[in-house]
Amino acid sequence: MKRILKVVGAVLLVVILAVAGVLAVTFMGRQPIQDGQEFSGMRVIQDGFTSVGVIPINDRQVALVDTGQDSSGEVIKRELARRQLQPGSVAAILVTHGHVDHIGALGQFPEARVMALEAEVPLVEGRAGAKGPVPRLFPVSPTGVTVDQVLHDGEVVMLDTLPVRVYAVPGHTAGSAAYLVNGRRVAGLGSVSDLPAEAIVRVEVLPRGAEVSVGARPGQRVYNIALRRELDLATVKVPTLVLQCAQDVIAPPEVGAYVHAQIPGSVLVSLDATGHCPQLSAPRETAEQIIAFGSSG
Repeated sequence: MKRILKVVGAVLLVVILAVAGVLAVTFMGRQPIQDGQEFSGMRVIQDGFTSVGVIPINDRQVALVDTGQDSSGEVIKRELARRQLQPGSVAAILVTHGHVDHIGALGQFPEARVMALEAEVPLVEGRAGAKGPVPRLFPVSPTGVTVDQVLHDGEVVMLDTLPVRVYAVPGHTAGSAAYLVNGRRVAGLGSVSDLPAEAIVRVEVLPRGAEVSVGARPGQRVYNIALRRELDLATVKVPTLVLQCAQDVIAPPEVGAYVHAQIPGSVLVSLDATGHCPQLSAPRETAEQIIAFGSSG
């Protein structure tokens, strides 16, 4: 009996570690949200562990990038009040992706024009569920929201006189988007929270002291998720930018060089950055390289 209990306990421990690993990769190592930060004309406001971008498009109207996790939209309404505006002053909402923590308050702004990439529309409207191991636990139910304008990669939409360029960045979800406003990327890059369970080979706990070398804070527990290698890189036919951190213990420079060599016509750029997620450890340099690559042809 004791032997059976030990086996069951060991199996449960492995399951718990696997789940913890997925959660750690999803949420740990992210840069803290700077509530009230302003750049490129946009103000970032924090809503729990997510953020909302507020972009003035004229003296009477604003556009939002996502609507946060709080379904009441209180932080957004406080920001509108600070600007002496009302919820009806929100003219447009640019959705980066349809997870509930990014579209929580969509229903609070019925007069706004909701915009999302075509692949993301079913998720935003609640006609399809998220596919990640954590998001897929939530039931599929209609959100009561209709996407008013379907966006496409590379197009430019006008918010009054303000041009916004749309970029498809699939990964976190099939229709994840990034937006370029006034020449600055204001939202978008995905994560690995949508990894299907069958794609995970094993979950490794990195030793104490290794966290700094991968861009995490001292003392953080860091997990590495090993994935199955099933992608034939030689079949990639689209223009590809390979970004490689100079200091990355998980994927050293040899990995970037290999990917570059396997993808025909790809461009390899080495970033003067530490860690495995340059969009977190070096967001400005990462964005600049992506913008330069996207503008090169």
